[in-house]
Amino acid sequence: MEGNSLPEEDVEMMENSDVMKTVTDEASPMVEPFIGMEFESEEAAKSFYDNYATCMGFVMRVDAFRRSMRDGTVVWRRLVCNKEGFRRSRPRRSESRKPRAITREGCKALIVVKREKSGTWLVTKFEKEHNHPLLPLSPNVRRNFQLPQTPDEKDAKIRELSAELSRERRRCTALQQQLDMVLKEMEEHSNHLTININSVIQSVRDIESNTFTKQQT
Repeated sequence: MEGNSLPEEDVEMMENSDVMKTVTDEASPMVEPFIGMEFESEEAAKSFYDNYATCMGFVMRVDAFRRSMRDGTVVWRRLVCNKEGFRRSRPRRSESRKPRAITREGCKALIVVKREKSGTWLVTKFEKEHNHPLLPLSPNVRRNFQLPQTPDEKDAKIRELSAELSRERRRCTALQQQLDMVLKEMEEHSNHLTININSVIQSVRDIESNTFTKQQT
């Protein structure tokens, strides 16, 4: 053992301590995701997995999500490798056109994060293995490198936005119906009050008229 070296048990404790400290740091890409890993927010989870992807040599893609039935906020999110899935085959418009490069290879690498009641986001699923070669990039290169979106990815994003727009329209329709019901009830109540007030006024006039007639006689 060298002069200043620590006992093996102490070294292991320090390494574990450093790992736990790094796990809480959303900007560090060196920690491998694991089931039960927590994040303060969805964005923190995205940032972590994006940095992890950079370190490992693949590009992250934000994939499916689920919303709360109560308030419509996102409560579940899947983050995948950009080579997840397969590109749909489309008829070529021209035989002279070159076939597009393969950008989807059915890669199953992903993490799934879920929002807990406490507000933290928890990793509930993690698939590490990729079915394609990885090309690690340094963080500085990654900042200046953006993989252009493929038509399939653009279509998926359009479908996601369209589905979200459709949900918002349904919510607006439901709110409009509720508002119409409230306004209708208010109108009926107002009409009822008007009838009652007119009835009271007429009764007062009748009383005044009868009193005046008696005084004349």
